[in-house]
Amino acid sequence: MSKTTKAPKDPEGRMALADHLRELRNRLVKSLLAIIVFTIAAAFYSRELVHFLIEPLPACGPGGELPEGMKHCVEISTIGLTTPFTIALKVSLTAGVVAATPVWLYQLWKFVSPGLHRHEKRYSVSFLALGTPLFLAGAVLAYVIMPTTAMMLISFIADGVKAIVPVETYLDLITRMVLVFGLGFELPLFLVMLNLIGVLSGKRLLGWWRAMVMGITVFAAFATPSADPLSMLALAAPIWMLYFLAVGVALLNDKRKLARNPDALLSDEEASEVDLTVDAVEDAEAVGAAEPVQAARHDDIT
Repeated sequence: MSKTTKAPKDPEGRMALADHLRELRNRLVKSLLAIIVFTIAAAFYSRELVHFLIEPLPACGPGGELPEGMKHCVEISTIGLTTPFTIALKVSLTAGVVAATPVWLYQLWKFVSPGLHRHEKRYSVSFLALGTPLFLAGAVLAYVIMPTTAMMLISFIADGVKAIVPVETYLDLITRMVLVFGLGFELPLFLVMLNLIGVLSGKRLLGWWRAMVMGITVFAAFATPSADPLSMLALAAPIWMLYFLAVGVALLNDKRKLARNPDALLSDEEASEVDLTVDAVEDAEAVGAAEPVQAARHDDIT
């Protein structure tokens, strides 16, 4: 039986649609396997993770006493026989997604990198070196502002009313905040990646700044679970700064491309400029008179 040989790779990274879908499937499978592995590892520490996540809540004392300097406190409870297992699964899965950040970011970059030039593929290390800290910074910020968010929500409780918070409801809230904040911090990096592969130019990104600022604000308003403007600004302000930083990086990259090739930023539908300037013509050299040609004799012709 003859062995099947793989088709040679296109040096320009071009692939058929079926090959793109197959490549996307492989990258997704590898990312999911990494998340599953880290989720299983985090499951052994699910109790510690749950305790770490509920620590920002102003929990009541054993006798119902208020924490120092607090006007309200909450009693954390759980309802249902299978709820502890569900809680452990959710917490472990969130920890798996966070821990596997370098892996799925790398798979995302490898899916996009075939469309890059050889000298642009070296940015993969920078992509991972920046993408992982950005995601973790967003997750940490969500955890840091959680006490302020919790106190804002608890402040709406009327006096004399006991607040009982199901732990599964609270964990759904904080895990959503961790993932949303982490992905929100990745937005500027994705914009830079789109600029590197030639999809978006720095000039276009800069022209979108009003819409981007508004969109980031609306995103932060929906992402934060409370009506607390401090929590909303805590998410929106860093993304604003990262967005303008991404625009600056994109403009510098475009300037570097134009220095190498003046037509680098033209789309496929745009024609490059044609140089129609006429060079000066030098004075023509004088040509001497031509010598007459002797007529051929009739005998030579015949």
